[in-house]
Amino acid sequence: MRILSTLALIPFLALPLADPAFADERTVTVTGEGVVEARPDQAVITLGVTTQGETAAAALAANSAALAAVLERMRAAGIAERDIQTSNLSINPNWTNYDSSPSPQIAGYIASNMVTVRVRMLDTLGSVLDAAVTDGANTLNGLTFGMSEPRPAQDEARRLAVADAIARATLLVVASGETLGKVVSITEGGTYDGPAPMFRAEKDAASPVPVAEGEIGVTSSVTVVFEIAD
Repeated sequence: MRILSTLALIPFLALPLADPAFADERTVTVTGEGVVEARPDQAVITLGVTTQGETAAAALAANSAALAAVLERMRAAGIAERDIQTSNLSINPNWTNYDSSPSPQIAGYIASNMVTVRVRMLDTLGSVLDAAVTDGANTLNGLTFGMSEPRPAQDEARRLAVADAIARATLLVVASGETLGKVVSITEGGTYDGPAPMFRAEKDAASPVPVAEGEIGVTSSVTVVFEIAD
């Protein structure tokens, strides 16, 4: 795990706060940010099958058969039942001539069934993707990486954000010839995970789908109000 402290947001000397409790206090308000970069240990894939048939029933039947094969391969690859969830199921008419005719026609039906799959062993992710496509999955809507236990990284990012705020407030106040006082309030801006690279190219096309999990940047920001000591 690599820990970075990012000093990204510019603090500013605050005007007297509107809250009567702070009316007679000299304060400085700063925003600090902390970033922790960590390796992900799981991935979430949204994939599925889209099929077409002359009738809605035919389209759905073809779709169900293809998706059943995909799910069976998912289970064979070690994906547990709890990690497979249907996220969208739809059947829609396939309209034609709607641009050139006042009476569009239905030329069959399109069925789509999407599932969300959580892959807890990243070393199998390429094989899982390859198996899904081989067995009939023809729609891939997304692949994201995450951590099964994000709290340690989030808490470390929070600590870095507070340290960042203290450092910035100290710099501002000392530079103005004053002394930094105690903390008046701390407001957390939240923590979030940054993007991680997902794919890389490889020469061997016969190998499983190449995937690079990269790192996730967990970021936290806090806004801290300090007194300026007399």
